[in-house]
Amino acid sequence: MAMSLPSPSASTLKHNNPNPICTSSLTLRPPAIHNFCFFPNTNRLSFVKNNHNNSTVRCHAFFGDIPQHLQEVLHLDQISLFRSGYLQFERITEDLSETQKWGFVVFAGLTWIYLTARPGVLLGAIDFYLLAPLQLGFNSLIGRRNLKRADFVVGEKLGEGSFGVVYSGAVVPKNVTLEEKRGKAKTKKLDSRFKEKVILKMVKVGVKGAEECADFEEWFNYRLSRAAPETCAKFLGSFVSDKTNSQFTKGGKWLVWKFEGDQSLADYMKERNFPFNIESVMFGQVLQGVDSVKRSALIIKQIMRQIITSLKKIHDTGIVHRDVKPANLVVTKRGQIKLIDFGAATDLRIGKNYVPDRGLLDPDYCPPELYVMPEETPSPPPEPIAALLSPFLWQLNSPDLFDMYSAGIVLMQMAVPTLRSAAGLKNFNSELKTFNYDLIQWREYTRRLPDLTILDLDSGRGWDLATKLISERGGPLKRGRLSASAALRHPYFLLGGDQAAAVLSRLSFTKE
Repeated sequence: MAMSLPSPSASTLKHNNPNPICTSSLTLRPPAIHNFCFFPNTNRLSFVKNNHNNSTVRCHAFFGDIPQHLQEVLHLDQISLFRSGYLQFERITEDLSETQKWGFVVFAGLTWIYLTARPGVLLGAIDFYLLAPLQLGFNSLIGRRNLKRADFVVGEKLGEGSFGVVYSGAVVPKNVTLEEKRGKAKTKKLDSRFKEKVILKMVKVGVKGAEECADFEEWFNYRLSRAAPETCAKFLGSFVSDKTNSQFTKGGKWLVWKFEGDQSLADYMKERNFPFNIESVMFGQVLQGVDSVKRSALIIKQIMRQIITSLKKIHDTGIVHRDVKPANLVVTKRGQIKLIDFGAATDLRIGKNYVPDRGLLDPDYCPPELYVMPEETPSPPPEPIAALLSPFLWQLNSPDLFDMYSAGIVLMQMAVPTLRSAAGLKNFNSELKTFNYDLIQWREYTRRLPDLTILDLDSGRGWDLATKLISERGGPLKRGRLSASAALRHPYFLLGGDQAAAVLSRLSFTKE
């Protein structure tokens, strides 16, 4: 294709542009153009074309003289942006030598890498100084930070922990009178008047550590609602009861979430027909035409993929959950697995809820190191300093691996039926400790003959993943188990990862 573009004389080019900036091997259109140069002090562009006779044809043009449609084809807007950035760099470094300029570039690059490395100093600063105040202002504007006891009706009890009791509930409609609100304090089944359902958590009064734990849980829910909202239930806010009655205690704190499901993974696992009882929730239908073992494996893989994906996202923000277990994984009506109960979580970017010699843990799911960071780690400094040091400490200690051990235990429980009971899990942990947390040794010498059929499918990829999650943190760098990012790259997920999608597609095609 021939181009007819106005060209300045060669002498003018040489006089005004002694140092053209050139690049090559770029994918430009038309495809015959392989190299181009532009001159920093002008809007001029030079193309170089190689033909079959190894001769060159040069075409010089001003940016302003190139038609708009040709600029779009050649992506000259990107070239212009690059030129503008280059000129800005030239102005800043005009008094520096070439060596100093390169040093400046290397320093700027390393600084950028450090600030954006996990757990994200730069993004954390943006969140703290910009997004958090904006969220506070917006929530105050719409009234989310001004919740009251009278706004909610409490339904039936769903569960209880060391520091709180969880209830179903609903937002009281505006057309319900105050008397009706009081009269419904003991409601166990919410009637049709209450459309907007919620989950309410009552913080236990008089229990040591309960209020502090609730404050941390509220902070982490707000933090994740900005940084990784898809990983946890939507947090609506909190309120303090202004009076005492059959359901409320004056001064007691309540946390409120949007209702997304009232069954946890633990609830499903208690039933004898797990994982088939969760199949239609995860896939929207039953995977017919697949034998039961493969169906089980596909369901469990889908659950594990969601758990580890959520862990990766919260770890990228610097947060370690520290209490990953089936009871803290809620299953939504849309088949999403979401993390709940962040009372034990810690933000190791700024040291939030981190005390070196104190751990909040469930012994059935806790890794052998017991603590998210080494016990000799000092108490965190003021938050800005802690944030600046956090990439170094994170790379040195890999605190995210704490959660990955717990995820491995969850995988074993789902795949091995005898481990789903409390007694079976305790016996497993006791034996595992005897074998120094070596899952391969446990399999070889245990007397309980566990059914590992599901993990042994596809050349044992599930078993291999389990052995790389449930282990001690050995080696010189104290890694010893997979991070969430590495786990998602494991063949268990990558190879044959679309089997469920293929089955669903086949079923849809059959129906049509």
